[in-house]
Amino acid sequence: MRALTWQGKRDVRVEEVPDPRIEDPTDAIVRITSTAICGSDLHLYEVLGPYLKPGDILGHEPMGIVEEVGPGVTRLKPGDRVVVPFNIACGSCWMCQRQLYAQCETTQVTAEGKGAALFGYTSLYGAVPGGQAQFLRVPHAEFGPIKVPTDGPDERWLYLSDILPTAWQAVKYADTPRGGTLAVFGLGPVGQFCARIGRHLGADRVIGLDLVPERLEMARRHGVEVLDISQLDDVPGTLIDLVDGRGPDAVIDAVGMESHGAPLGKMAQAAAGLLPDKLAQPMIDKVGIDRLVALKAALKGVRRGGTVSISGVYGGEVDPLPLMEMFDRGVQVRMGQCHVRRWTDEIIPLLTDDDPLGVADLRTHRLPLEQAPQAYEMFQKKQDGCVKVVLAP
Repeated sequence: MRALTWQGKRDVRVEEVPDPRIEDPTDAIVRITSTAICGSDLHLYEVLGPYLKPGDILGHEPMGIVEEVGPGVTRLKPGDRVVVPFNIACGSCWMCQRQLYAQCETTQVTAEGKGAALFGYTSLYGAVPGGQAQFLRVPHAEFGPIKVPTDGPDERWLYLSDILPTAWQAVKYADTPRGGTLAVFGLGPVGQFCARIGRHLGADRVIGLDLVPERLEMARRHGVEVLDISQLDDVPGTLIDLVDGRGPDAVIDAVGMESHGAPLGKMAQAAAGLLPDKLAQPMIDKVGIDRLVALKAALKGVRRGGTVSISGVYGGEVDPLPLMEMFDRGVQVRMGQCHVRRWTDEIIPLLTDDDPLGVADLRTHRLPLEQAPQAYEMFQKKQDGCVKVVLAP
């Protein structure tokens, strides 16, 4: 089959690789019909390369048609249309019983001290071959895959794999009071959905912050008040002034480790990436540092007693945070990898013809899998108005 493989920093290639096969009784093989590029895939393209090896198959936002199931899978059959969540969970362990699927004890990568295994996401998370490919082996298919209707374009359902439940969890964690104000830092795909979900779940006012014109315009189309941070000298101060001199009730950081405006953090990340893997891995794992401009602005811009919800991916171990200010202002913080299956039953009824979350207005580019290398470069450089790329194997 054809699959997108990692070969080095900013070097991904579509190559011929062996077809996946059933290895365990609860496996399924899915023929991929659509697979998206996630913002966190760009971390592999740039920062987290030391945890990859040439030939690793990327991608964790796939959907398609079940081709084959193992003898332990009774919930699915060949021909079913499914979306595959990015985290791999058994559905029955202690953590899964509490709907903490991103911490599944059956698939936890204990050797690295990490949570549940993820598709296409480095040796830190199990080195499981990903879904930017023609076929995907899905472990624990008796629980994980989400069956969806056979009608409607893929993009109606595809985002259930990651970004839609990730945004839903971020908004739930933000706990904006009905009639309150929510601010969203970063209007990439997750941030776009956070803003729309925030409005849908009752926030009276949603403020989106970014510096990419196409992202700002997309959010504006969905009733979001937007701020271009490139035009602001004091982002937290602006938020506080805009919302009753107090600041928003809740802030979501949908940016993560590679935020703009942090040259020292960028230099530290780049320096680690230049080292041999055996040196880079412990440096990233034990003394890694993130670019924290967006997170610090979120923590300082939220109102006293408010909540900061973090959905952006961070990987640093020694990140300096303004703890005195956080403590004094009583800021609550919630974060973590999304527990996809915890939220999908709530979201699916909204993926209707009325499309209240605007899922039809997110994808800006649909390209064949063979053009994935160009798509990664375009997405990273924010060229051609790119907000979301869907690949067609």
